[in-house]
Amino acid sequence: MEIFNAIKQDHDHQRALLNMLADTSGDSKVREKYYKELKDALEAHAIAEERYFYAPLMESDMTIEDSRHGIAEHHEIDELIEALDKTEFSDPSWLTKLKKLKDKVEHHLADEEQAFFQRAGKVLDKSEKSQLADEYQKEMEEQL
Repeated sequence: MEIFNAIKQDHDHQRALLNMLADTSGDSKVREKYYKELKDALEAHAIAEERYFYAPLMESDMTIEDSRHGIAEHHEIDELIEALDKTEFSDPSWLTKLKKLKDKVEHHLADEEQAFFQRAGKVLDKSEKSQLADEYQKEMEEQL
């Protein structure tokens, strides 16, 4: 497996969680469950992606700006999660804040999948793509 496939699998999981969470309401056990799962998935993904995707790509002029942009978006996602953490599940503004998080995460995933992966594919050789995928997946398992 290549790093792009490993990351894309996690992206698909994040999209599914965001959609399921957007369909919840009030202070429910299901909202609490999906939100915790989403937070854990986003945190583990950011750590693994920064270590085993962005870090190696920061060494290339072709991908350094994309890497910096991705890391900055992870920070923005963290701030949106913080805002959600400070809001009661039953608060009507909770879904509004979730929508902002959903939009930011989906924008971030699209940036990577539609542009950054193509540039990164030109920078990394076949063995690096495979090795980074193994390291990324191992880190994800340790984080979750």
